[in-house]
Amino acid sequence: LKLDILGHDDPTMIRMLQDLTGIDPITIPLDDKDVMSLFQNTSALGITPEQIGGCKLGALGIPEFGTDFAMQMLIDTQPRYFSDLVRIAGLSHGTDVWLGNAQELISDGICTISEVIGCRDDIMVYLMHKGLEPKLAFKIMEITRKGNAKKLFNEDIYKAFEENNVPQWYIESCKKIKYMFPKAHAAAYVTGAVKLCWFKVYYPSEFYSAVLTKHTENIDVKTVLGGKESVRNKIQLIQSNPEATAKDKGMLDALLLIYEMMLRGITFLPVDYKKSRATTYAIEDGNLRLPFLAVEGCGENAAIKLKEVIDKGDFICLEDIQAQSGINSTVLSKLYDMNVFGDLPQSAQISFF
Repeated sequence: LKLDILGHDDPTMIRMLQDLTGIDPITIPLDDKDVMSLFQNTSALGITPEQIGGCKLGALGIPEFGTDFAMQMLIDTQPRYFSDLVRIAGLSHGTDVWLGNAQELISDGICTISEVIGCRDDIMVYLMHKGLEPKLAFKIMEITRKGNAKKLFNEDIYKAFEENNVPQWYIESCKKIKYMFPKAHAAAYVTGAVKLCWFKVYYPSEFYSAVLTKHTENIDVKTVLGGKESVRNKIQLIQSNPEATAKDKGMLDALLLIYEMMLRGITFLPVDYKKSRATTYAIEDGNLRLPFLAVEGCGENAAIKLKEVIDKGDFICLEDIQAQSGINSTVLSKLYDMNVFGDLPQSAQISFF
């Protein structure tokens, strides 16, 4: 038994969504038309590309499909079925499988996304359906996926291709490939992505709450509390900056998703010491309450400790909270300036004069 233990966001977010909605992800269908439409347009979200700055798809925030590269692949291929998405996942993880290969075949009208080579298994299954012996089909798949087709395709293989009417474009495609993704990996990635998309369509507040949790440290509280115009202006500022840093780009990813969320009628509520959670977003009347973690300088451990002290309730002033939580004065000052603590006094000292 081989286990590839990889770091993925999907399982964590799906678990969060299960806890938020009470819906067992096992019961979520993988062929919902509105959900599948997110990979073609934004109609199921109730917004248009013009509203969201030209983004043509509803895949923002979806692992594997929410990047510029992946969304351009979706636009080029126009997937209609789950199997098409599996091929796209394979294409995006392979080497010399998409660029200079499948992309050109599709754009030139030689074949469709349903016919190109996307994953390793596609080769063996396709060749067996064409009439090649299973053992030979497997051998060709193994040669191709390791990038050895140019070197190891011999007379016997070319003869089998000819006798079974394997098209020339397919043979040339095999010879360009350097590395291929296994179909089981691709299917697992797509299953997680489609289930997240289902929540995005039918439980938007819960979806954004879960997905934005991983972006919290990239959120500028002042910007997002300023509303749609404030967020849009910040997006444009980062996009127009040729010297944007990695931190800026991380903030841009979060802001694009937040802007989409706001266009769907969901807003942020300010940090509040009684209502905010430590690291996750509380949902109040469909809107999201910012957590302590969103405050600049307040790391995860500090946010958790701060929330523990507040929930315990054994304090009478900010000095008490600081002493018990160990939070530094800079962060406490920011929280105070943001009116997070309401009427809670800074000190327990009382003046009678």
